[in-house]
Amino acid sequence: MNWGRRLLDKLSVYLPLIVMALLASGSWWLVRSVPELLTATANKPVRQDPDYRLADFSVTSFNARGRMTREVSGTQAQHYPATEALNIEQVRIYAESETGTQMNARATQGIATDDGKKVTLIGSAYAIRHPHDRSPKIELRGERLVALPDEDRVVSSDPVQITRDTDVFNAESMNFNSNTGEYLLQGRVRGMLMPKPQN
Repeated sequence: MNWGRRLLDKLSVYLPLIVMALLASGSWWLVRSVPELLTATANKPVRQDPDYRLADFSVTSFNARGRMTREVSGTQAQHYPATEALNIEQVRIYAESETGTQMNARATQGIATDDGKKVTLIGSAYAIRHPHDRSPKIELRGERLVALPDEDRVVSSDPVQITRDTDVFNAESMNFNSNTGEYLLQGRVRGMLMPKPQN
């Protein structure tokens, strides 16, 4: 009986060391195993072909009050997970700002990011800001226009033509605020101002 008690006392002295050794070996195994699991997932190739397709579609966005703020439509679309973008054929865009300014745009092709923050219009790109308050109709034309809906802007680093009422401007690049109707033209800029009719 006394012998058993002494054995138990000696084991109780070494028990914390045994538990620590088991925990250390478990941690070592975990550290060696997890990076392999994470690396296998991280190195998995991203799908290059479309993961879904749309035909004759439209996607509509609404604000918190339920008013439509944006609609994007097209004849066909393909979503590519590798680029996180939707490639749209015959893209059409309608947008309305909080102040009521309305804008339409179209192009042969469009590329919309998954987060909806950028839509690139490619091929015979055209956008029109309809007259609002005292601001006249403004038309934008170019081979490539980039719409930034959340910022109420249309930008282009390619040559563009702007028609404001009857005045026409050509520039090498542009930054257009669709909410205010103001635009910044850069590069070589040419303009033709038409005389205003006398009242």
